[in-house]
Amino acid sequence: MINSIPLYTLFKGLEQLDSVRLNFSPQGITLMNIIIAFIMFGVALGIKPSHFKDVFLNPRAVIVGLISQYVLLPAMTFGLVWILKPTPTVALGMILVAACPGGNISNFISSMAKANVALSVSLTAISTVVCLFMTPLNFAIWGGLYAKNSPLLVPLEIDPMQMFYTVVILLGIPVALGMFISSKFPNFTLKIIKYVKYASIFAFVGFIIGSFAANFTHFINYINLIFLIVLIHNASALFVGYMFPWALRLKQNDCRTISIETGIQNSGLGLALIFNPKIFPPELELGGMAFIAAWWGIWHVISGFIIATLWSKRRLRDIKLD
Repeated sequence: MINSIPLYTLFKGLEQLDSVRLNFSPQGITLMNIIIAFIMFGVALGIKPSHFKDVFLNPRAVIVGLISQYVLLPAMTFGLVWILKPTPTVALGMILVAACPGGNISNFISSMAKANVALSVSLTAISTVVCLFMTPLNFAIWGGLYAKNSPLLVPLEIDPMQMFYTVVILLGIPVALGMFISSKFPNFTLKIIKYVKYASIFAFVGFIIGSFAANFTHFINYINLIFLIVLIHNASALFVGYMFPWALRLKQNDCRTISIETGIQNSGLGLALIFNPKIFPPELELGGMAFIAAWWGIWHVISGFIIATLWSKRRLRDIKLD
């Protein structure tokens, strides 16, 4: 008989992460936002107003996507926490990431994956607005069920202006500008769209490499402790995000979109909350939470590119409803 290794033994040493201090500067966040705005402009060059009209005339996919993101993902994460049994800081970091809205890079990944880009943009915008109350609520509910007496279980306060900035500056203006140029100057758009796409990829990959380099020593020393946790968490999110709409017989490109929106979270918001001294007191050791959010932010780009590449090579086959 083969002796199985208890799961918790795979994650011994996680408590070492709590004393780690990651390097993320305000200048780096600003650069990331500029890159994301440029990416959104490029994505919008391929979107037409009729795409959004189809989404809002048939809102079922939007509702299913929001349920997947704000109900199923946090619940699934809670189940993973009990199965994997990581340290409290890592567990609450997983719950915090699951409580965040979809990441803006998801729109770019959806365009690569031949998914429903208009649905992706709509879900990102709506989930970002809804996160004002859903992110604190999910963190309080699922974190409270896990460790209601933990000093890390603090009330989250999300700045409405930060959400306005995300929705309007990073999503609204670039998308509107891209759609305007595509509509008014179609020949010019055909000439630049390929180059904008390649520039978007190189710019974002460059930023990820730069962020990794700034914390290279920390990642080399500790990545072995959390790599498997984030891999399982992210893969489960992508799987649940696809199977839920598939079970409800949504179109395949909508299933792809909801999977991507569920698996690509705005972990940058999670990091901003973790590093906010008004929310988490400086004396708390939050390395485990920060490390989970930071590595998720890198890994979900890698997994997103992988799944988008695979899907881009497969022909869409929609379910025929009776």
